[in-house]
Amino acid sequence: MTIPEAPAAVPTVTGEPLSVALLTLGCARNDVDSEELAGRLAADGFLLVDDPEDADTVVVNTCGFVDAAKKDSIDTLLAAADLKDEEGGNVKAVVAVGCLAERYGSELADSLPEADAVLGFDDYTDIAARLRSIVAGERPHAHTPQDRRKLLPISPADRPSAGPATLEARARLDSGPMAALKLASGCDRRCTFCAIPMFRGSFVSRRPSDVLAEGVWLAGQGARELFLVSENSTSYGKDLGDLRLLETLLPELAAIDGIDRVRVSYLQPAETRPGLIEAIATTPGVAPYFDLSFQHASNAVLRRMRRFGDPESFLGLLDQVRSHAPEAGVRSNVIVGFPGETEEDFQILCDFLTAARLDVTGVFGYSDEDGTEAESFDGKHDEDEIRARVAHLTDLVAALTSDRAEERIGETVEVLVEDLDTDLEGHVEGRAAHQGPEVDGSTLVRGCPEARIGDLVTAVVVASDGVDLVAEATGEKR
Repeated sequence: MTIPEAPAAVPTVTGEPLSVALLTLGCARNDVDSEELAGRLAADGFLLVDDPEDADTVVVNTCGFVDAAKKDSIDTLLAAADLKDEEGGNVKAVVAVGCLAERYGSELADSLPEADAVLGFDDYTDIAARLRSIVAGERPHAHTPQDRRKLLPISPADRPSAGPATLEARARLDSGPMAALKLASGCDRRCTFCAIPMFRGSFVSRRPSDVLAEGVWLAGQGARELFLVSENSTSYGKDLGDLRLLETLLPELAAIDGIDRVRVSYLQPAETRPGLIEAIATTPGVAPYFDLSFQHASNAVLRRMRRFGDPESFLGLLDQVRSHAPEAGVRSNVIVGFPGETEEDFQILCDFLTAARLDVTGVFGYSDEDGTEAESFDGKHDEDEIRARVAHLTDLVAALTSDRAEERIGETVEVLVEDLDTDLEGHVEGRAAHQGPEVDGSTLVRGCPEARIGDLVTAVVVASDGVDLVAEATGEKR
């Protein structure tokens, strides 16, 4: 496959210049959505600003995944709305977009009158016109949420090509050396605890040519690591007629000039096939990093979640990973206190995590999500019991991941520099190949005074602190 050139966006100014600040909550998929919105707005003459106080309009890209994320989104909207009341301030409108806005629509608008508009995903293609009308005083009706799983997915023949006339603009909002790159959107799985497919829709893969073109563009913007994101990366290509498409795409992404590391996120364990494991673990330029969404280990609980697996199959999967790349990074998330989870089920999960030697494990207590199947399940635990199980497992995970980090002492790692320590000259901070962005810890490298953000420095791990590492530079960098 030939790597296409990414076309430049052509600005088309259609009105008086307005400034906009985009505030993004939630996952890396939301980060990409915000940069796509920013690209559309910049192409239509909007001035992008970092500080919401300097903006005519503030767009909050919300997260609707769990209760804590919803609260953060609402708090951010309220804080932005407060800026409208500041004497001499610039802010004229606050607009909610993203998953919370898409999921609740008019319900959110009614309960949050401080926001001037609540826009759904269908408004994204005409976002500039929408914002201009809102700043001018119009108050559009909030969209009516619908179960997007019931909409017809885009057929491969109807998907846009990567040609100059159809590739959407994107404007980077973060100048760091890592950039998220969307593989697909939506999900076809029906996990009983998860509402994401209802508001993100069915699984739709992007064409490889589009993914490659955007990777080329991101490299031109200074990215050195591409972080491939989707709701389920193991499904990539199935709707394009080739379930092994990711295995062929990875080496082509890694071959893009300027890209030194490609990282894959969110792998569904039941769909993680041997060929994909080998491709991630052994392809030069691809991080041997496995973001495996186990969610639990008890077969009984997993069946109620409408998922598949057990400790033996999961440990066998980890054995496959480590047979190809013994130092591979592995992270996961688990849910405790799921309806019907017994003490025995909980112990099975604890025993599995003890044997699994994961680098990072996120622990979440179960809570009902609107419209999900699990909302109607019996056997629910009270909040005190869920909190107790979360606390117990969190303490266990902290000890296990600290032990795993300590095992890495003596390893040689290559660290992507993302921050310079101004207090300690010659110290830099970044991430080794086994550390994903934001949630997997970091590595402090000592003894590299000439390193700059975006450099890849080679170092030997000499100490650990929780999941974080300390390493001594060897003098090699690129």
